[in-house]
Amino acid sequence: MPRANNDRVLVDYRTADDAGVYAWAAGPALVQTVDFFAPVVDDPYAFGQIAAANALSDVYAMGGEPRTALAIAALPKSGPPADVIQAIFRGGLDKLTEAGAALLGGHTVADEEIKFGYAITGEIDPARIWTNAGARVGDALVLTKPLGTGIIATAIKFERAAPDHVAAATASMTTLNRAAAAEARTLAPGEISACTDITGFGLAGHCSEVAEASRTMLVIEAAALPVLPGARDLAAANQSGGAKTNRDHFGPRVEIAPAVDAETRLIAFDPQTSGGLLLVVSPSSLSSLLEGLRAAGVGAWEIGRVSPRKGTSPLVRIQ
Repeated sequence: MPRANNDRVLVDYRTADDAGVYAWAAGPALVQTVDFFAPVVDDPYAFGQIAAANALSDVYAMGGEPRTALAIAALPKSGPPADVIQAIFRGGLDKLTEAGAALLGGHTVADEEIKFGYAITGEIDPARIWTNAGARVGDALVLTKPLGTGIIATAIKFERAAPDHVAAATASMTTLNRAAAAEARTLAPGEISACTDITGFGLAGHCSEVAEASRTMLVIEAAALPVLPGARDLAAANQSGGAKTNRDHFGPRVEIAPAVDAETRLIAFDPQTSGGLLLVVSPSSLSSLLEGLRAAGVGAWEIGRVSPRKGTSPLVRIQ
C-alpha cells in the first residue's frame, strides 16, 4: 500500500498498530478502528458483548477513549430468528453503553455466515499515544487477561468444553479493557512505552509486531503466562485454523526454548478474541502499575521484558 502523504496522520498501518490516529488542528486527535467476526460462543447476547468489547479494545490499546460506534453485521437471508439477531445487537449495545460510547448507526449485508462487530471512533491525547513502536530495552511486559480463548472457542464448536470453562472464557472476553487502560494512564507520560491488545495474532504474533516496530526483542517467561481454566487440557485437540496461520507467519521469528512444554507452545500462537492489554512499562513504574491494576480488579501478570535485538535475532523468545 502507498504511504499516506498527510502530515495529520500520526499512526497508520505501517507499524501494525491497533488503530489509526489522525490529528485535528487543535484538541484531541481522532483514533479509529474496525473489527468484526463470526460467533465464538453459542449465546447470542454474549456474542454481541464480546464483539463490542473486542472492537473497543483497540482504542484502549492506543491510550484513547471510545466515543462513537457504527455496527457492522452480516446475516444469512434464511435466519437466524429475529430474537437471536435482537439479542446480538442488544449485547453489543449494552457493552457500548458500559464503555460510554454512543451507537450512531451501522450497516448490514446478507452473508451465509453470521458476522458482527463495530467501527469505533475515539479521542486521544496526541502527546500520549501508545503505539507498537516505542518499547524500550529494559522495560517490563504486563498482561491483563489470561490466554486460551481461541482454544476454548474451538472446543465449544465441537462440544468439548465444560460449562465452567465456557463461563470463564466468556467472562474474560466480555470484560472491557477500559479499567486496565485507565489505570495505565495514571502513570506519568512516557512510563508506558508501548501497548497492544492480544487478539487474533495470539501472544507470539502481537509481541512480534511490537518487537519489529520497536527494533527490539521481547523475552517471555513461559511459567509466568496466565491461562484460562481448561485451556491447557484442551489445547492439543482444539487448535483453530488461525493458530496454524499464526505459527506459519510468525513462527520463523519466534524462538521457543526446548524446556517449554507442548501446551504453552500451542497457547503462544492461539488466536485470542477480546484479549487483554500487553503493557510495556518502565521498571520504575512496574510495581505501581501492578498494584493499581489489581486494586482496580484487573488481572495483572508480569510476563517478561524487552531486550536488545541484533542482526537476525528472533523477535520473540519464549523461555
